[in-house]
Amino acid sequence: MSTGSDKRICVICAWRENCTKRYRVKTNALFDVNCPDYTRDIKLKDRDVDKLVEDQVTRWQKDKKETQPGQVITLSSEAGAGGGWVARILATNLCMNIVGSELIHKVAESAQMSDKVIKSLDEKSISFIDSLISSFFESRHIWPNEYIRHLSMVMHTNAEHGNIIIIGRGGSFILKDKAFRVRIIAPLDMRVGKVMSDRRMSQKEAMDYVRQFDSDQIAFIKKYFNEDINDPKHYDIMLNTEHVGIESAAESIRKAFLSWKESLR
Repeated sequence: MSTGSDKRICVICAWRENCTKRYRVKTNALFDVNCPDYTRDIKLKDRDVDKLVEDQVTRWQKDKKETQPGQVITLSSEAGAGGGWVARILATNLCMNIVGSELIHKVAESAQMSDKVIKSLDEKSISFIDSLISSFFESRHIWPNEYIRHLSMVMHTNAEHGNIIIIGRGGSFILKDKAFRVRIIAPLDMRVGKVMSDRRMSQKEAMDYVRQFDSDQIAFIKKYFNEDINDPKHYDIMLNTEHVGIESAAESIRKAFLSWKESLR
């Protein structure tokens, strides 16, 4: 993911405290990972999250003086369908930043870090967003808990600053009218094979991982938004990567995004 600086963080394993290849990972043309120090541990440490938040807020303060807010892409993906790689290519080609699902989840979990992000806006904007979120959930007769309210506020704050790709965590539903919404899917057997390769899992482990990931995704969206994550009406573009390469998928999304962006003018 991009941190808003020149650094690139390997979302596969470079969060390991002692990784000597931090910010770098080698892949082949199929984006298979060839790092000899690969590990499945991709959990973010609190101090890493805090540093990323500080860096992002500082960048927002600088950009506020120099540029107009950009647009937002939300990207939802089935496990093993290639959503992460599509997001990286889009971020590079569109000069946008990425906020990964694990990072935004960690920020939403922490009231202190959530406040730090939210207070990068002025009081008027914060009040407007809060009213918007209340109306959003009230219209669905759903009462958000503290986590979902923080999550929504953090996502809306990111959207207010713009020029960002938000991965997962219900972004396509929270930012329904503010973002270009993308969903990446693929057949189960293809996704299981990809997870086996990327995470060095057995077929059974990969199958269990994919099914659990998909189940958790579906349950999260149903519980907090009372919607079906796989319903195409929730997305501006939905792509099946079975017969479409990752780069071709990213290019199709890029063109569709630019067309959508032009239609807003």
